[in-house]
Amino acid sequence: MVARDPRGGDPAGVIDAAIVGLGRWGRSLVESVQGKSEKLRFVLGVEPAMEAAREFAGKHRLRRAPTLDEALGDRSIRAVVLATPHSLHLPQVLAAAAAGKQIFCEKPLALTRADAEKMIEACERAGVVLGVGHNRRWWPAMRELERLVASGELGTLLHIEGHNSNENSNAVTGGWRTLETESPGGGMTGAGLHALDAMVGIAGAVKRVKAQLLERKPPPAPQDTASALIEFQSGVSGLLASVRATPFYWRVHAFGTKGSAEVLGETDIVLRMSGRAPERRQLAPADSLRAELEDFADAVEGRAPFPVTPQQMLATVSAFESVINALRS
Repeated sequence: MVARDPRGGDPAGVIDAAIVGLGRWGRSLVESVQGKSEKLRFVLGVEPAMEAAREFAGKHRLRRAPTLDEALGDRSIRAVVLATPHSLHLPQVLAAAAAGKQIFCEKPLALTRADAEKMIEACERAGVVLGVGHNRRWWPAMRELERLVASGELGTLLHIEGHNSNENSNAVTGGWRTLETESPGGGMTGAGLHALDAMVGIAGAVKRVKAQLLERKPPPAPQDTASALIEFQSGVSGLLASVRATPFYWRVHAFGTKGSAEVLGETDIVLRMSGRAPERRQLAPADSLRAELEDFADAVEGRAPFPVTPQQMLATVSAFESVINALRS
């Protein structure tokens, strides 16, 4: 039950935020917290196509604005959440930091490490929180995998594999997400990056990458496969794959000297330990979008650091850039 402010019926002690970009994902972020969270709510929707957002904004009690400037100039808005084209992340984060706004940016934070460094430095100078939307890190099964590896239950980590496919090219046949400048590397920028971030979150920074992109059909409905052979700085080896034109599939599998743990979706994990029969665990579901936004709110209020550190953000962007360069070469 959301606590209400006795002065006006609105949630008490909640962070007022602007959602920038009311496309499919921006709307998902709004719906994850609006009327449900005691920590963050959206009061303004920034969307150039204002008329197309009228019904959604009315349903969720959002004021509308065509540009980011209104959100940055509104003192009552403490945070901005960016669900915008990837090439806009750098200028929007720099502008928001200069305005003193707390910032949550959807993945990828940036397309290059150099841009990510500028964004992180700007937020540090301004003294504002920077959160990034790698929501798969908040999946219950992924959190359990991270715990198993960190605890040493699997022994020494030797190898990790990640696969994320989502049938995206069969459903999205236009818009900025189909542009090479916004989504390089076939399915890597969309689905593939989720799996790569999961692998980096467990195995650490990437040292070296070999990769291939095989394209069988041109846009608007491409059929391509991206795959990579990865060496992590920790000495762990990795395999990564993403297919844009096949039904949704998620798998992250960590192999250690004592056993392995394989995540198959949000709540399923299979544990294979030496000398024991495989054990399949079904974990309680959780809303990963709400969880990441509420962790961001906790960081803004100083209750806890944001779970993805700036160093981890840089490690993921650097790994992504390395994969894209390998795919191109």
